[in-house]
Amino acid sequence: MRSRKKRRLTAEINVVPYIDVMLVLLIIFMVTAPLLTTGVNVNLPKAPAKVLDMKQDHPIVLTVTANGDMSLNVGPSPDKPLSPDQITSTVSRILNQRPDAPVAVRGDGSGTYANVVRGMVLLQRAGAGHVGLITNNIDKSKHGSGG
Repeated sequence: MRSRKKRRLTAEINVVPYIDVMLVLLIIFMVTAPLLTTGVNVNLPKAPAKVLDMKQDHPIVLTVTANGDMSLNVGPSPDKPLSPDQITSTVSRILNQRPDAPVAVRGDGSGTYANVVRGMVLLQRAGAGHVGLITNNIDKSKHGSGG
């Protein structure tokens, strides 16, 4: 007589489909990540400044490059060089719609101070009462307090 051996069931999870899904997601994220970081490349100066609360809806940021070109992050052509008249009219229109919108200037650290001041004057003419300066923050403990 033949004795039957009972086969024991093994419970295993097949992870191959999960690896396939992860690889597809990785490729999607690798392709889309560079598209999310757009803007004009400027070399921001470093300063031990207090971080401002810019969490309000869409701040108006004027970018001043090292050669003096200026662009806005809002308006019909974001991050493209604009004329002073275009900057003034665009910012004025936005501030009429949202008077509490935060306004800031990103000035290239290797550019001249005069270019940044020119940009701030344009923002003032457009009706901006308070203008912040955007810098890269540095650690105060490494550089002392300066006073």
